[in-house]
Amino acid sequence: MTEPILRTESITKYFGAVKASQDVSLELRPGEIHALIGPNGAGKSTLIKQIAGNLTPDAGRIWFDGRDVTRLGTVARARAGLGRTFQISSLAMEYTVLQNVVLGALGRDGGVMRFLLPAMKDKALVAEAEAALDRVGLIDLKSTRTADLSHGQRRQLEVAVALTLRPKAFLMDEPMAGLGAGGSKRLTGFLDTLRAEAPILLVEHDMDAVFALADRISVLVYGEVIATGTAAEIRANRDVRTAYLGEDA
Repeated sequence: MTEPILRTESITKYFGAVKASQDVSLELRPGEIHALIGPNGAGKSTLIKQIAGNLTPDAGRIWFDGRDVTRLGTVARARAGLGRTFQISSLAMEYTVLQNVVLGALGRDGGVMRFLLPAMKDKALVAEAEAALDRVGLIDLKSTRTADLSHGQRRQLEVAVALTLRPKAFLMDEPMAGLGAGGSKRLTGFLDTLRAEAPILLVEHDMDAVFALADRISVLVYGEVIATGTAAEIRANRDVRTAYLGEDA
């Protein structure tokens, strides 16, 4: 079996007396989309924050690209090749669409925000940013102020920023949120091709997208993985239907 690019081992996280993550072990293999689903409050975003480095688990370990990254911060993990899109936008709203993507490329190379203006004169860097925008369908909006984008367009922009990291794996936290049916369909098609470039750990409530994309699905309920399997196996799992999908799944 191919070695996973990302693996968690018995991740546990407490907030006071509440156990937000309970011995969570999962893996992301090269070339796959592994979806993480579950009801609101199940602990999905808390788990993603631990994998990304925003939170440190109280117990357990996280391995990325063969390296124990449990104690590394977000910047170190990003530079190691872990690309992330956020449930809550972290974009620079007063900057243009293109400037945000150039900032992403600067972050990959260790640059800082004060170097943005000179970087905008770097033809190679700008061309890379424009190529990322073209891939997500935002090239025509490159000069638009980010604050003027729709919510769905900001999600697309976050994917473009993540692309500039040249990631070895993606963490995507609800990328379909706010896109509408047409936007979700387009992004689903794009993510389907992106997996060949880098595997994706996908948190998503759009179950049509999940079942269309995921090679494997893990179901999180009250911080614990209650099932992992293919889409067909998850649909047929009585515990999953009871806890999340419903009997009509």
